Amino acid sequence: MTNSVSKIFGLFAAVRFPKKMQTFINKTYIKLFKIDMSEFKNAEYYESLGGLFTRDLVKKREFIKNENALISPCDALITELGGINDMKALQIKGFSYSVNALLGGYTLRKDKEKLKGGLFMNFYLSPSDYHHYHAPCSIRVLKATHIPGALYPVNLKWLHKKAELFCENERVVLECETASKSRFWLVFVGALNVGKIRFLFDENIATNAKKEEQSYYAYKDLNLFQGEEMGFFEMGSTIVFLGEKAFKPLVKSGEKVKFTQEIIAEKE
Repeated sequence: MTNSVSKIFGLFAAVRFPKKMQTFINKTYIKLFKIDMSEFKNAEYYESLGGLFTRDLVKKREFIKNENALISPCDALITELGGINDMKALQIKGFSYSVNALLGGYTLRKDKEKLKGGLFMNFYLSPSDYHHYHAPCSIRVLKATHIPGALYPVNLKWLHKKAELFCENERVVLECETASKSRFWLVFVGALNVGKIRFLFDENIATNAKKEEQSYYAYKDLNLFQGEEMGFFEMGSTIVFLGEKAFKPLVKSGEKVKFTQEIIAEKE
């Protein structure tokens, strides 16, 4: 049911209404969700609601490259973070989930074992946030797995309501490696009204489609530099970071973070 609602909403968001009507829709959305448009083009520029959702920054955000720190991949609320114990992480306080289940069957057991005692961090992108995501550091992307599933909402209300929500929702898992060979995973979780999860480096990864089987993609020389755009959500959603013991948080649960802000330290 939630998948069908998301597809219908996606179709509506793609419609280009007459300019005056579209501008009214855009301004209403901006006002409703209290969006700060100071870094983006004005409401009249966007020809569809989908265009407003996936808006680009007018000017690139500057940051000092630091190979020993990871920047936030997105603008988001850190809903929960902490240590990975017994291969469990928290979707929200009181609701844990299995890291093994989240990563799916294409992640090797020996690689999952690297996460024991490691770090998890959950990023919630609200409907008002900038929806693009970027490489948190200079990385080599090793694998991608698309795991079909439901599209439950991922807001705080549902995180307190639905156990194992991240493991039930559709998601894309990226396995990555830093320049110093530390391993981490980024899990892009679908949600209600998220039309697609897009990746600029591989258009074959198709989400919110009629697929029931997991899909696996391996990369030989896929290298991204720190801050490079990786893709975008077509509406707000969640990103989960899972890293081995080398990573330590520089932020706290409940903190609002911005893309380019240093949030995780990597031990040398």
